[in-house]
Amino acid sequence: MIRTPRLLAGAATAALVVAGGLGASPAAADHAGEPTIHPGVQTYTQGAQCTANFVFTDGTDTFLGQAAHCSGTGGNTETDGCSAGSLPLGTEVEVNGASRPGVMVYNSWLTMQQVGETDPNACAYNDFALIKLDPADAGSVSPEIPVLGGPTGINAEGTTAGDSVYSYGNSSLRFGISQLSPKEGLSVGTSGEGWTHAVYTVTPGVPGDSGSAFVDDQGRALGVLSTLALAPLVASNGVSDLNKVLDYANTVGGQDVELVLGGAFTGPGVTVRGLLG
Repeated sequence: MIRTPRLLAGAATAALVVAGGLGASPAAADHAGEPTIHPGVQTYTQGAQCTANFVFTDGTDTFLGQAAHCSGTGGNTETDGCSAGSLPLGTEVEVNGASRPGVMVYNSWLTMQQVGETDPNACAYNDFALIKLDPADAGSVSPEIPVLGGPTGINAEGTTAGDSVYSYGNSSLRFGISQLSPKEGLSVGTSGEGWTHAVYTVTPGVPGDSGSAFVDDQGRALGVLSTLALAPLVASNGVSDLNKVLDYANTVGGQDVELVLGGAFTGPGVTVRGLLG
């Protein structure tokens, strides 16, 4: 059986970004006066580059979501969150656009291992972490997804085959070419008892896109980019269901956070349904 690798970019990729001048001044890419921290910014956990998904709050502090596997300590084929290694809570995470590092305060893998989770679907697809931002950066945060707009809410119904999905990736492998960041695609449907969605986009998520936000055709938060499938759906991506992973974080993980909504959903303004069949 071919395993499905997590989409984690390693320290070598992060070093490439700095060397190329694309990560040396995180806030420089944003226009003066505009928020510098938002869904789609790059995050670095001990050198491994990922992409933040949505903004969350507990009423006091502000958090960015990322994939749990972004802090993984094993190989990129370690897909079982109930056994895969991870850096501990309290690990600092560099966030593009932030003046100070954030701190990982929740990780679904660590929580599942702590409580002895046995649900195979949760173990396979619960891939979510929360990065607490320094209070000094709270005023620099926008919950709106670049280009796409939203999120307008949370998708609690899942997807069916053929449903449109949208994402905003930010892998350093794209060398800062922003036109390649927004994506439109189609869902193959929900599986794993609601824990995951298989999706195809015109350009699939690549290492460094891990954790990217996915929304549905109404701009509702759908999930978190987690995996690149090698079989049976070659070059499809696995998206962890946000409704599921957020509920787990709050009810099992002891968090008390909610999604912060963005502006109106506009989508990328392109149609690719014909290209995807």
